[in-house]
Amino acid sequence: MTCISSAFKALCLSLLFLNAVASRPTNRPKVFNVQRYGAKADGKADNTKAFTNIWKSACTRKGGNSKIYVPKGTFYLGGVQFVGPCANQIEFVIDGTLLAPSNPRDIKNDTWIQFRYINNLIISGAGTLDGQGKESWPLNDCHKNPSCPKLAMTMGFAFVNNSRINGITSLNSKMGHFNFFSVHHFNITEVTITAPGDSPNTDGLKFGFCSNINISKTHIGTGDDCIAILSGTTNMDISNVNCGPGHGISVGSLGKNKEEKDVNGLTVRDIVFNGTSDGIRIKTWESSASKILVSNFVYENIQMINVGNPINIDQKYCPHPPCEKKGQSHVQIQDLKLKNIYGTSTNKVAVNLQCSKSFPCKKVELIDINLEHKGVEGGPSTAVCENVDGSARGTMVPQHCLN
Repeated sequence: MTCISSAFKALCLSLLFLNAVASRPTNRPKVFNVQRYGAKADGKADNTKAFTNIWKSACTRKGGNSKIYVPKGTFYLGGVQFVGPCANQIEFVIDGTLLAPSNPRDIKNDTWIQFRYINNLIISGAGTLDGQGKESWPLNDCHKNPSCPKLAMTMGFAFVNNSRINGITSLNSKMGHFNFFSVHHFNITEVTITAPGDSPNTDGLKFGFCSNINISKTHIGTGDDCIAILSGTTNMDISNVNCGPGHGISVGSLGKNKEEKDVNGLTVRDIVFNGTSDGIRIKTWESSASKILVSNFVYENIQMINVGNPINIDQKYCPHPPCEKKGQSHVQIQDLKLKNIYGTSTNKVAVNLQCSKSFPCKKVELIDINLEHKGVEGGPSTAVCENVDGSARGTMVPQHCLN
């Protein structure tokens, strides 16, 4: 009888414990639906003030995470800045369309939607950032017009860490789509970036002074670089990306300014370039102002479909005046591996390794390169090498020209 009584007590205590656990409040984020805070999905009313107020409430909330939710619909939004630091993690879920002003002068900052000084930020959803860039593209002539208007990039991140973007679409940016400056430990997955191939300076993803960046399962088609990797960027992994139209995945341009820093630790793998002007591209200014190192790059399993310049190292970069072709690049490129690069080139020179005479490229390794010429010139593909030292093995089309 005593045994039964003890067992019954133990059962009761277990049930009480389970009930107590079940009754505890779950730590779910507080949802800030933008429509409940005054935002209108009519595509006309400016929701800048509503979004700014929502951000302030979500960012300063203590005791739990915050979720800002943009439901389906079209929300017109002027230039807006979301600034931290925040008291909690914020998830910004965009299922609707954020619509930029069509007139570029209506955005006073250099970025339409800017995030600054934030950790643990998540941007997700099935929605669209519509930059309405068509009206701006004819104005993008700053290389020849000193009075050109300042055009805004679509979304920017500065001093943002341990964060990620997943799933959203960026459409028709005025300038670049996404800009990253001093951003560390950031993941970009399943993002779609789209602008016409003739839209000027509409870079997809642009990075400067960033580290530990992962980009995967993303489609980018623009009028400029699909991905641009600039000064001071280290430890990037880019995989399963479709690029086209556009100018490929570019490192640089580098060396123009004195304060530039080294770029190292880049892996680009399982990529398809389709109809781009370039594929793998490194560009440094011929008359460079800084002496920096570009090193530890791996390009692997990359398909080129009718690409103008599939492999292009250009250390004589000088796109337009006022740059002067009067000296050698001081950017050192070394420890570069290109493996299993295959497909078709529209230019006869499929492999262009044009390195600096003062700082020749070192330790360039070619493994299984198979790039056929499919252009109007006729004849097989060729390779050009200047001031480059390295090795080659496996299939080699065109025949390599390494020292």
